[in-house]
Amino acid sequence: MYRKSLLFIVVLMGSTLSAYAKNAEKSSQPEAVVRLVPTSLQEEAGKYITQSLRQNHYRKISVNDSLSQQILNRYIDNLDATKSYFVASEVESLRKIYGTRLDDEFLEGKSTSGFAIYNFFLKRAKEKMRFMKATVDTVQFNFATQELLDLDRKSDPWPADRHQLADLWRKELKYQWLNLKYSGEQKRTIRESLAKSFTNRLNLLNRQKSDDAFQAYTYALTTSFDPHTSYFSPAEFQNFQIDMSRSLEGIGAKLQTEGEFTVVNEIIPGGPAFKSSLLKKGDKIMGVGQGKTTEIVDVSGLRINDVVKLIRGKKGTIVRLKIYPASQGGRGPAKIVQLQREKIDLEEQAAKKSIIQQNGQKIGVITIPSFYLDFEGQQRNTGNYTSTSRDVTRILNELNADHVDGVVIDLRDDGGGSLDEAVNVTGLFISSGPVVQISDAAGGKMVLRDEDRQVQYSGPLAVLVNRYSASASEIFAAAIQDFGRGVIMGERTFGKGTVQSIVKLDRPFSFFGKKPEFGQLKLTIAKFYRISGGSTQHKGVIPDIFMPSMIDTSAVGEDTYTSSLPWSTLSRSFYRPTGEVTQEDIALLRQKQQERSSKNRQYQAYLADLNTLNQIRKKKVVLLQDSTFKSEIETIKKIEGLWVHDQDSTKNINKDVLLYQSAAVVSYLAELKTVQRQTVTRLSPSLN
Repeated sequence: MYRKSLLFIVVLMGSTLSAYAKNAEKSSQPEAVVRLVPTSLQEEAGKYITQSLRQNHYRKISVNDSLSQQILNRYIDNLDATKSYFVASEVESLRKIYGTRLDDEFLEGKSTSGFAIYNFFLKRAKEKMRFMKATVDTVQFNFATQELLDLDRKSDPWPADRHQLADLWRKELKYQWLNLKYSGEQKRTIRESLAKSFTNRLNLLNRQKSDDAFQAYTYALTTSFDPHTSYFSPAEFQNFQIDMSRSLEGIGAKLQTEGEFTVVNEIIPGGPAFKSSLLKKGDKIMGVGQGKTTEIVDVSGLRINDVVKLIRGKKGTIVRLKIYPASQGGRGPAKIVQLQREKIDLEEQAAKKSIIQQNGQKIGVITIPSFYLDFEGQQRNTGNYTSTSRDVTRILNELNADHVDGVVIDLRDDGGGSLDEAVNVTGLFISSGPVVQISDAAGGKMVLRDEDRQVQYSGPLAVLVNRYSASASEIFAAAIQDFGRGVIMGERTFGKGTVQSIVKLDRPFSFFGKKPEFGQLKLTIAKFYRISGGSTQHKGVIPDIFMPSMIDTSAVGEDTYTSSLPWSTLSRSFYRPTGEVTQEDIALLRQKQQERSSKNRQYQAYLADLNTLNQIRKKKVVLLQDSTFKSEIETIKKIEGLWVHDQDSTKNINKDVLLYQSAAVVSYLAELKTVQRQTVTRLSPSLN
């Protein structure tokens, strides 16, 4: 992603480098090797995966050597994302041997080459862990030296030889030492903690099973079609179902594997992680501890099912997570987050209202954490089922009764949900018309419309979004923008404009007894389009008024995935813009926002701190020097402590600067519309 912009010259004593090289050679001594091979069930599952991808996926890909190379490159990058296991000649050899094989094996539903590559990866990973363990037992680092480590090695070459590899391992160890020093975890010495971590990692590598190899290779295969297509083993699908039920007892977060890390993929509204605001999408979970005082167990490289089991637990109990926050741009130190497990119920996700006094006006705020719907209650037609549109209708009635001058719909961190609810909520603000277009894999097009001509709220409206606003959130924001019904504020949304369906991998028939379980495939089958014709895919929704958040937008979003489906267009749907907000209005609002915000000391301080944080994020190298490392970490902590959004804004001395800026925009929009209405009233007699 990034080009290396700095040439590092690290001068090492010859004897020191020789010592590290000896450790590397010692770590690569032959050992008893257990080679993983696919099971018969995995071989059969592979055939059904191939069949589903070729027949049902939205993207039709030619199966040839180009696909083979894409799968291989993605697989190698996933296994060795930091380019710290293989050397250049080994990667070249893998490409030469397997570069034209994988497409042929894909057609046959085989994973033979995938297992062979994984076995080679395990060998190298074990060598690295043995090296790290041997080195940490005796190393004495000099933290006063000017030594650099490249944190983002995606565009860097693989090390040329084992000596370069050993030097990279040594720097990584030094970096981990500094991270641990400033993580706040001081139960034992740093040396003991790191040694135990490497021992645990080595034990995990020694316990790898065929499931691990099959999952790793299949992930590279499916994500070569698009990033949201993935395979679930039977055990993993059980966890997926529990997560989707929204009623598990846990922390309220959906996890996924990225390389050797477990990463937060979604924060479930209403859960402990959401309510505490301590965990965010993209955070890497490095360790899990039970209770307030027990030891935190390193989970790097652990199977995601095992990580889930450690995190999930009974209501009322405490779990501690050691994370690398996404907001820090992948930099340390690790942060310890304590959460109390709770049962997550749909009712806790409900939309909420508040009122902000702005320039003598009342601005209503409706926060929608997700587009939720009690499907079972709706099907039973109980009359009191929970849905976003029903809750927002009630809140709008209350705000109308309070005679608010404008409304802000806060969709920040709203990852989507029910498509029908996105359409229904849009219908509360327009008389009728199309809301979203859907294109399927066969080229068919469907338009979802609001058929109810009733308008629940017709006053000044704004929608506040950020980079985590995705899917159904983007559909709502895009429709409001296309109709000219309101102003979109914040930053560009996530850009997820695709539809997924769960396909059960199953034999068409079975002669004897119960059919075996092969797992499920989450498959991309369709694409969303705005009523104006452009897709929300990849580009997201561009705000009318830009207000940046603390999210590291370079690391979050559909455009960060190398295999994401491209932006494209369909023919425009027929609709009549409401004309509530024109381009001339937008220009005036931008000008007024610029004038107002330039005089707002709090907002300017926020922008200055955000600029400082972004400068730190952009530095893809870290100086392994104690004083500099400490200073940078303290800067990050200070900025995040001041400005990171807290769900309970009363606890945050700065409150929510973006929400208050949004309220100010709506306040001016209300004034603008009042003036326009008065002008029309004065002119109307002369027009008759």
